[in-house]
Amino acid sequence: MPAKTMDELVSLCKRRGFIFQGSEIYGGMQGAYDYGPLGIELKNNLKAAWWRAMVYERDDVEGLDAAIIQNKNVYKYSGHEDTFTDPMVDCHECKSRMRADHMKDIKVCDNCGSTNVTEPRDFNLMFKTNVGPMVNEESYTYLRPETAQGIFTNFKNVVDSTSRTLPFGIAQIGKSFRNEITPRNFIFRVREFEQMELEFFCKPGEDEKWHEFWVGARKQWWLDQGLAEENIEFEYVTGDDLAHYSKSTVDILYKFPHGFEELEGVANRTDYDLGSHTKAQEEFGLSAKVKQNEHSTAKLAIRDLEANKWEVPFCIEPSAGLDRGLLAVMTEAYTEEELPNGSTRTVLKFKPHLAPIKVAIMPLKKNKPEIVALAKELKNKLQKLGLGRILYENTGNVGKGYRRHDEVGTPICVTVDFDSIEKEGAPVTVRDRDTMEQIVVPAAELPAYVVNYFINQN
Repeated sequence: MPAKTMDELVSLCKRRGFIFQGSEIYGGMQGAYDYGPLGIELKNNLKAAWWRAMVYERDDVEGLDAAIIQNKNVYKYSGHEDTFTDPMVDCHECKSRMRADHMKDIKVCDNCGSTNVTEPRDFNLMFKTNVGPMVNEESYTYLRPETAQGIFTNFKNVVDSTSRTLPFGIAQIGKSFRNEITPRNFIFRVREFEQMELEFFCKPGEDEKWHEFWVGARKQWWLDQGLAEENIEFEYVTGDDLAHYSKSTVDILYKFPHGFEELEGVANRTDYDLGSHTKAQEEFGLSAKVKQNEHSTAKLAIRDLEANKWEVPFCIEPSAGLDRGLLAVMTEAYTEEELPNGSTRTVLKFKPHLAPIKVAIMPLKKNKPEIVALAKELKNKLQKLGLGRILYENTGNVGKGYRRHDEVGTPICVTVDFDSIEKEGAPVTVRDRDTMEQIVVPAAELPAYVVNYFINQN
């Protein structure tokens, strides 16, 4: 059963080194979190799984890593300067701040019921910064609020360097920054976060087909990461809730401990973005309403060889929050089980490819040189397989080691004992996290066993 409360996850994350409060020794900072030794492994594994599915396993997607700080005109023409705000209401009684579009009644505080509240006011969500030695009205730009714009501004570079034709996509994983007024729910809503975004470009008229395709493909990917079907829902965004650039959007929702909330959005952005950033906009008969661009130096269009004309592609955008994804994966994996002896154990049942530690090697006696030497030798052999982190666990208490590795989600524990150094074939004990079953494997066969385990599990 997935985690029922956020407190369960927060406690586990700190205790086992997944996630810490940012700047904790100075009282912390709201909306800022640091990933610990196991958290960064889980995060990197989730990123690798996304990159593998989006780039390596497809023949129509290229990768990109664009700069975080970009020319301020990027955000002028993208529409962020004009629209990237939240309407906020302040309560004078309980001092809380709320988004007006999330309130039941903008004249009544949702927290205390007071009517002593302000009128809605727009707060800009972008972090402003200065570039260069002088601080003036001309030196500012923004920390990017999304990774997408770097993809759009590099569209021509990617096409020219790869000779791509429609349909094709550009994928990117990177940090984004939003001045959230009310960060909340642990790492669900924070001010500094990572996004996994694909901009998939297609011919006008084929956009609805590709939008439907990517909604299904992205749901399946989350199922492949271990999320349960019954904990996923679709929300079809309509009317005033649609972003200014969107023709249609489907949000993939997950049942977090605080309820169903957005995990990933799949938007049909039409030709808005490339149309906004291209020069000579009047040449392309854009369907989207865009601001006249007086600064761009490039035509962000592609030649339709059949029609023998240049056109601005439509864009389908599956955009997922990496931090939210990690929270969803941890929520789903969290399990409390009652054992036959009446005790309970907490186990994170990660999919093996996501587990922060792939295998733990544990010597039965940490002061027995022959056992320790064999354990270290096996650890080094398994590490060279390239599966991920292999941990040498030299605590001297195998039972406690098993419980610890259950709690952090390690799929396999290997114990090196006296039989390993005394019997022919150097047998070692391999324990499965989920079933707790133990089998004996000759040391020489351990690498092949481990490789086959991860191939079959994934």
